[in-house]
Amino acid sequence: MQLTIEAISRITAEVQRWLEQVVIGLHLCPFAAEPQRNRQIRIGVSSARDSGELLLELQRELRHLAQLTSQELETTLLVVPGMLEDFDSYNDFLELADLVLEQFGWEGEFQVASFHPHYCFADVEGEDPSNLTNQSPYPILHLLREASIEKALAHYPHPELIPERNVEQMRQLSPEQRRQLFPYLL
Repeated sequence: MQLTIEAISRITAEVQRWLEQVVIGLHLCPFAAEPQRNRQIRIGVSSARDSGELLLELQRELRHLAQLTSQELETTLLVVPGMLEDFDSYNDFLELADLVLEQFGWEGEFQVASFHPHYCFADVEGEDPSNLTNQSPYPILHLLREASIEKALAHYPHPELIPERNVEQMRQLSPEQRRQLFPYLL
């Protein structure tokens, strides 16, 4: 089933809002603002309805990213609105995504980071605010360049403290702030 242009526009706008207000606005990723300003972040919306179709779309997005320099395109958010609603299914798919990286020789060049509306860290309760750091409006496969990550981390003081700082920030949000920033979780 193909998504309509209107649906793709709506989904893209929701992800863009999340990226600007949550990821960048709350500084969850201190490295995202510059590529966003420079229009080096691609938001692709998948129309896949099964794992095979999604693997092909993932492969196409990775190939597209590989053909461009980081100055042209730094990263891609592949949004998956039509499947992987269950977090366990999403995690299972991440294993297949890693196999694509391996199969096409992209290990060490790219990695897939994960965001999901029901994201839940291991050994953490589902309602724990720490999960908000990775909760997005839709399942998202975030395609990152390894070299860009290494470069950014080398110039950032104490990058190992980023997750801890993010969790603390999520815990300090008021219920009203959570409703405003994460309306898709209501």
